[in-house]
Amino acid sequence: MTDLLLEARGVGKSFPGVRALQDMHIALRRGEVLALVGENGAGKSTLMKLLSGIYVPDEGEFFLEGEPLRVSGPRDAQEQGISIIHQEFNLMPDLTVAQNVFIGREPRSGGFFLGERALNNRAAELIDRLHLPLDPRQVVGDLTVAKQQRWRSQALSYDAKVLIMDEPTAALNDAEVQVLHDLIRRFRTDTTGVIYISHRMDELKAISDRITVIRDGRYVDTLDTATTSIGEVIARMVGREITGDAKPEGVRTGREVVLSVRGLTTKPLLRDVSFDLQEGEILGFAGLMGAGRTEVARALVGADPVVSGTVTLRGTPVRIANPAEAARHRIGYLSEDRKHLGLLLEQDVAANVVLSSVRDLFQSFGFVRTRAMREKAIELVGRLRIRTPSVDQTVKFLSGGNQQKVVIAKWLVKDCDVLIFDEPTRGIDVGAKEEIYRLLNDLAEQGKSIIMISSELPEVLRMSHRVVVMSEGRITGTLTAGEATQESVMHLATLRSDKNHGDETADFPSEAGAR
Repeated sequence: MTDLLLEARGVGKSFPGVRALQDMHIALRRGEVLALVGENGAGKSTLMKLLSGIYVPDEGEFFLEGEPLRVSGPRDAQEQGISIIHQEFNLMPDLTVAQNVFIGREPRSGGFFLGERALNNRAAELIDRLHLPLDPRQVVGDLTVAKQQRWRSQALSYDAKVLIMDEPTAALNDAEVQVLHDLIRRFRTDTTGVIYISHRMDELKAISDRITVIRDGRYVDTLDTATTSIGEVIARMVGREITGDAKPEGVRTGREVVLSVRGLTTKPLLRDVSFDLQEGEILGFAGLMGAGRTEVARALVGADPVVSGTVTLRGTPVRIANPAEAARHRIGYLSEDRKHLGLLLEQDVAANVVLSSVRDLFQSFGFVRTRAMREKAIELVGRLRIRTPSVDQTVKFLSGGNQQKVVIAKWLVKDCDVLIFDEPTRGIDVGAKEEIYRLLNDLAEQGKSIIMISSELPEVLRMSHRVVVMSEGRITGTLTAGEATQESVMHLATLRSDKNHGDETADFPSEAGAR
């Protein structure tokens, strides 16, 4: 019996104008967790979609347990023992959690489908095993992005030989990541294996046995995790070394206050949120999942109704009823859910880049200036290094990281004074992250005021001039760049917010004051 569970030999795949994979090789051993890494657009997701039957290879072969593997579609892949958790959501929002996990393979008894009660009971067993805070009767469309992300672990319920996980922890906190890793360790046996795709470099050491690196659609190297440094992996991924210990740039005091928020309260969660955003500042928002960071952003741009509180923009009180009105006040919001709230996936890159600015910048006497739109889109594609054959490429065919860059380009064209970035590097590789970081620093240097919400604490500490920490819908502390450490932020993030209830100074304590 061969030691290899799954193998790819000389696999290639092309799309119109794009050579996605060329002479690709990969080898998964029995009982192994094989990490697959590469920059956005390197071909990781394409390779996985070939394995799971979503795409058909142009050349090359796959082998499962030493036998040729030919997959006619996702259902066929599942029946042959290959399950995949995709990077992008593939859930049906109008169905319940239970219906989603068993769609197309509903339990039967005596030739008849089992009823909803049996379906819910089976889904409840899976939910308990995954330690997820879900009800099998919940409608998936009503779940938060984070909970939808976690529910993608439904693939663990299939009787899989090979489990492919494409960015499975993108919206999970540290405790939830540990639960998922424990499940993976229990899943692998002498007859099973896992291919694990992640941009979180620290996860590779924690969960993988070997690391396969690909770049620009080609195989680069396979390394033993135990004897390889993260720096070596990154150097092979991007072809250059990247430092991860940079500090916030341009930290200074005495800036003009651009945005002032006092007593912001929403019915579901937020209570008496107050903070100031200064000109040319990157203000980081940190906290555990459910702390209320995204809710602050949505309330500011009018996406969620506000019960009470005031928002002042350069000294003038404003009432913002919806995101379009926020844009008119030159406040841009880049949502964490780029596919549904940030992009028109069926439109081309040029249309998406100028989407928020057509009326203001590209119309004359009722006519759209198409040439000017294309020129601006081409300029932004070059500036942000968006990997696309042309600005005519349909956005849905871009990698996740390049889609995120298109969203950023849209708001740069709008020339907003205040930019709210909610998880700006979610699903983006380390090389592209450096480009985003550099862009944020450039914008701050130009005088733009930035609110950056991130679940990655090292990212918050690296980029933020000040850090606002939230817990249970309230601000539990605000730290300067000099005060902010992983320990001080986590201390504030785990405080019960009601400890500060009624304390008028609670919204603005320093690290020392919070102890």
